[in-house]
Amino acid sequence: MTKYDFDTVIDRYGTYSDQWDYVQTRFGEANLLPFTISDMDFATAPGVRDVLVKASQKGIFGYTHWDNPAFKGAIAGWFDRRYHVTIDQDTIVYSPSVIFTLAKLLEQFSQPGDKVVTFSPCYDAFIKTVTSNHRLLLEFDINHGVDWDKLDAYFAREHPAVFLLCNPHNPLGIAWSGEDMQRIVELCNAYHVAIISDEIHMGVVRRVTVVHSLAAYFNQLTVQKAVISSAGKAFNVTALGCSYALIPDARDREEFVYGLEYRSALSSVPYLGMLATTECYSHQEEWLNQLCDYIDGNYAYLKKYLKDELGLDYQIPAATYLAWIDISPLGISMPALQHEMVHGQKVAIMDGRVYGNGGANHLRFNLGAPRSKVEEGLRRLVAAVKVAQE
Repeated sequence: MTKYDFDTVIDRYGTYSDQWDYVQTRFGEANLLPFTISDMDFATAPGVRDVLVKASQKGIFGYTHWDNPAFKGAIAGWFDRRYHVTIDQDTIVYSPSVIFTLAKLLEQFSQPGDKVVTFSPCYDAFIKTVTSNHRLLLEFDINHGVDWDKLDAYFAREHPAVFLLCNPHNPLGIAWSGEDMQRIVELCNAYHVAIISDEIHMGVVRRVTVVHSLAAYFNQLTVQKAVISSAGKAFNVTALGCSYALIPDARDREEFVYGLEYRSALSSVPYLGMLATTECYSHQEEWLNQLCDYIDGNYAYLKKYLKDELGLDYQIPAATYLAWIDISPLGISMPALQHEMVHGQKVAIMDGRVYGNGGANHLRFNLGAPRSKVEEGLRRLVAAVKVAQE
């Protein structure tokens, strides 16, 4: 079995990287060590690179048809092997990005002024996408767990049009259990609430974690529903511009494709993105298994370091490569910590307030990186804490 290398540090400067080259855009200062945007500092699987090199050597990058058995078969096979869910290939549609898909499905499943519920703290793009599309975002705080009775009452009182699920959850790293999913399905059915499940983080989980795609519950749902996802997060190929949705209702699916191909004029898939997705899902599962093991090691290192240096009892989440760190026990303000991290220690770690309700006094720390970078980032974080405590 091939042993893959996740320790080598790759210089990402000069690649127009949002996380590295453009860190100043978000933090106001350049040349920071970043643990911010949720992409990884690992090269994607060698087999994926080989496929892309072979295609580039052919040298033709014309219009490409996404509705083909190789692309859709790879996705269906992945769900079968990885998540133990059988999906009808006819439900699969291409989209350029998960958030683009979300925006278009919100247009289909709701009207301007309608309410959209999501668990918070939540991915900041959810906030921007929902509100920019003239829907009212309702953030149900789950930082201390889900109160299901309270959520039931919330649905009854607020009458939302759509429930937006992040599965697994970003930034908390929750992998929703089968019982959780059943409760969500029953709530959506009972209150006639459409559901969209963003499952882009489902590939990166702890080895003992069991995940539950909404696709396994399509037959139980009596409301509009969709899964939106891509290989981007798990295999670090987001820049190739290829995602997909699972839309089981034929009318909803036809409306989505019509909007994609005619209103948005996006009838052609990026050739390299489609090839990468097909290769990732067809042949690179072992690379992903080793990646997950490596990230597990990063979490173990972070947990021990935070305990030894700061006395924090950090709990490793079930999924994602995004650590959600509660700094409340440290007795320091987030503005003071952020100022020292950025201007004193030259490190960029996301302020949890970006992620809405429940985000205060938390940091989101990206662990999708070689161990040496994680070690250095934690050293700088601890140094910033000690200055802020003075």
